[in-house]
Parts: sequence; structure tokens; C-alpha cells
Amino acid sequence: MRHALIFAAGLGERMRPLTDRTPKPLLPVAGKPLIVWHLEKLAAAGVHYVVINTSHLAEQFPDTLGDGSRWGLRIRYAYEGPTPLETGGGMLNALPLLGSAPFIAVNGDIWCDADFAALPSEPAGLAHLLLVDNPPQHPLGDFALDAQGSVHDDGDARLTFSGVGVYRHELLRNWREVIGNAIGADAQPPRFRLVPLLRAAMANGAVSGSHYRGAWTDVGTPQRLAQLEAELRARMT
Repeated sequence: MRHALIFAAGLGERMRPLTDRTPKPLLPVAGKPLIVWHLEKLAAAGVHYVVINTSHLAEQFPDTLGDGSRWGLRIRYAYEGPTPLETGGGMLNALPLLGSAPFIAVNGDIWCDADFAALPSEPAGLAHLLLVDNPPQHPLGDFALDAQGSVHDDGDARLTFSGVGVYRHELLRNWREVIGNAIGADAQPPRFRLVPLLRAAMANGAVSGSHYRGAWTDVGTPQRLAQLEAELRARMT
């Protein structure tokens, strides 16, 4: 698995005023932009080619990250326009740049210490999701993981989707059939969330997952950013 996608097009509204002038994935954490933690981990996992989707303050990404050569990567940027395309639309927009093999996709506004090399290079179905324990701000979780490693929309002991997964292109093959007439579906390029496609795949038993019990943070507010900063600084001392 040599290609990866980083979702970095969000507006970062909950992080304002920090994101008024800086995209959330470029906010510094323990001495480097949040997205750089991902780039370093992807490079360590053997990824050599990364697509970063952008919208809000898009020009700052190439200005800050360049072509990726400093990490042994090749970075391409997939601009979504002034309005972000959501996760599904963003992935669909980036597919032409990602080749034909399964790829890793990572939310640009999370931090975790998971080893990306441990992710399956060939998911059994259409996607493999990394799930984590439910954080205080999301106590009900997202999906259930059974003993056989299949992910379900319903079930006991629900876990939270970490924002890290491995995907096959075929997950988006029938996106319009799944999305229907949802708002944004008729936009050019289309704008829609990935979750409905994952749920449809789960209904067909085509989504696997694993439970990651290490460190993970959804950097969704200035308070959680400050907490992550303190935790990482403590690790360095």
C-alpha cells in the first residue's frame, strides 16, 4: 500500500479564531504542524505518495509542505474549490490522483500514535476502519465491531471511528445510488459525506475493522489542541 489521502479541506469552524488565518491541519502541535505528524507516520509505513485535499486557505499547504521530498514523499494537492466537498465528495474528487490500488485515508484534524504499517494493505471488503474507545465528547460511538472483525452500523459496545482507514475505489462506485438526492449530490463537483457509503457497505458485510487502544485525539477545539500540546510536550521531557 503505497498511496494515501489526507482530508485537509475543512473550515475548522469549531477551532476559530485559530483557523481564521491557518487551516486546522497546519496548526502547530509540539513544534510542527498537525499534518506533519501524519506525513512522518505515512513515510515510516512505506507510503511514498500522498494526496492532500484542500479548500480553506488552500494556498498555505503547498507553501508549508512543498512537494513532500523532505519526508521522502511525493505530495499532490486536490483543490476542492471554496466550499469543501465533505469526506465522500473529497475522496471522489481525489480518486483520479490515487491510482487503482487500496489506499490509506486519514483525517487531517486527528492525532494518533497508531502504526500505519499495521493496517491491511488489501482490506477483505471495501474498507477497513480503525476504531477507538469513545472519547468524552462522543460517548455513544459510531459503529460496532464484532468478534470476527466486521464493522456494523448497529450493535452493542459501539466504538468511535478514528478517522483512519483503508479503502478500495469500489466503495464509491455506486455513490449516487446510495446518496440519492441528498443536498450537494447535484453539485459540480458533487458534495456528500462518506458515512452513508460505509453504512451501505456494512449492510453487505463489506467493512472490516480493528480496535486501536493507543493514544488518539480528535483535535476539534482549541481546548483539545492545548491538551494535546501539553501531553506531547510531556512525552518529550
